[in-house]
Amino acid sequence: MADDGDRGALAVPAQVAPQAPTEAVPVARKPLGIRLRRAADRFGGPAFAIACILLLYGPLVLLAAFSFNDSIVFSLPWAGFTTKWYHQALGDANLRQALRNSIIVAGIVAPVSVILGTLAAYPITRLRFRLRGAAAMLVAAPLVVPWLVIGISALIYFNKAHVPLSWHTVILMHIVVTFPLVTVLVASRLARFDRTQEESAIDLGASQLQVVRHVLLPHIMPALAASFILAFSWSFNNFEITYFVGGFDQLFPVWVYSTLRHASNLPIVNAISTLVSVMEVMLVWGGWVLFTRLSGVRSSHDKAKSLIEVVR
Repeated sequence: MADDGDRGALAVPAQVAPQAPTEAVPVARKPLGIRLRRAADRFGGPAFAIACILLLYGPLVLLAAFSFNDSIVFSLPWAGFTTKWYHQALGDANLRQALRNSIIVAGIVAPVSVILGTLAAYPITRLRFRLRGAAAMLVAAPLVVPWLVIGISALIYFNKAHVPLSWHTVILMHIVVTFPLVTVLVASRLARFDRTQEESAIDLGASQLQVVRHVLLPHIMPALAASFILAFSWSFNNFEITYFVGGFDQLFPVWVYSTLRHASNLPIVNAISTLVSVMEVMLVWGGWVLFTRLSGVRSSHDKAKSLIEVVR
């Protein structure tokens, strides 16, 4: 027993050898090209959208902001808030007459261009005839010729033909350069039209007029709406052609050019340009609301799809 006690007293617990620390396995990094591509996919879209918005609407925001600045200098620091430039702009009789003339001209050019452009787009896309490609190139030629060249050429032509220059000649030349745009937009829409729908309507007993009214027109209506808005905006803002063929009838772009010859008139131009920009935005928004209501679009998803169709 004593030996057992001594043995128990002398027994030393076995010590466990410490384990060596395990080293973490290094994780292989992705190649730089893959990381850049992933970053571009994640942040590229929003960054590009923000850059486009700033590029498109940044100048308009600055224009509107400085139209309320109580100074003729287009720079900081801010001199104070005022609306006197708007009062001076709206009180200018020449400006009101120029705006009236431009609205009348654009209001005539837009519907006429839509009609002529649609009539030109239909045979180009639906009919097969000789020299169809040449006819399409001839119609689209004003889209690639600079407006400055067209304006000077029109001035020479009207001078040789002894035609007096007025806003009537402006309307004529605006139609010449605007209806090809409508032709391109409507033709691109007609090119994607499934003709089996038209054939099915005819098989069901629909007349040609009913096919156009109930099948074809609803399909090209987004292109017609976009064409009308673009034609109105092109005609209203056109300066090069208006300057050369307008004669003594002053229109808004020419009034802006003549007014900006004096630096002191810059705030007035800022004020009226802000109002015109707001009116054009409201025109686009009103046309979009009318189109969505006539199309029966209610949800935001359907509205987004309709917007994509209009852009296409």
